[in-house]
Amino acid sequence: MIARLIVWVVMLIGGGALGLWLDTRWFPQLLRSIPFHLVTLVLGALLLNLVLRASRNTGRWLARHGREGEVARMETNRLVRSGVYGCMRHPMHLGLLLFPLAVALILGSPSFVMLIAPLEMLFMLVMIKVVEEPEALRKFGDSYRLYRQEVPMFNLHPDCLRELFAADIKKDAEK
Repeated sequence: MIARLIVWVVMLIGGGALGLWLDTRWFPQLLRSIPFHLVTLVLGALLLNLVLRASRNTGRWLARHGREGEVARMETNRLVRSGVYGCMRHPMHLGLLLFPLAVALILGSPSFVMLIAPLEMLFMLVMIKVVEEPEALRKFGDSYRLYRQEVPMFNLHPDCLRELFAADIKKDAEK
């Protein structure tokens, strides 16, 4: 868990620093453009709001449905297939994939938006496939294999996205 947080911090701070450094060389005129920064700030704030909603909604759902008995905070011991997890296997990660882009927009860094954030998002997808999926297979075994066959990693269907980014998570309709 600590290693993952360190990777996030390095990606966001490093991406921001590299993006701003590249911007001084590639886009110096945009660095001085107040209208550009206002637009990207608003877009970034809106996107960050969606990221935080997805994280909150999926975290609460996992806390309610992913634990039996005494389990450490941020851990699960039950495979969750209800709620938004019924339409995609990694809804929290889908929301978090947008985090670098939100930060890039808030910083108003064209280099971060167009180059670094997409590379960080690609890195995150690889980590989901290489780290998260094998971890879930070890943890849940055949149940996860079946779940993986039935439910896609991500689902962009409007109903699924609506549930992921909802302002308020549904009250415990599915226990």
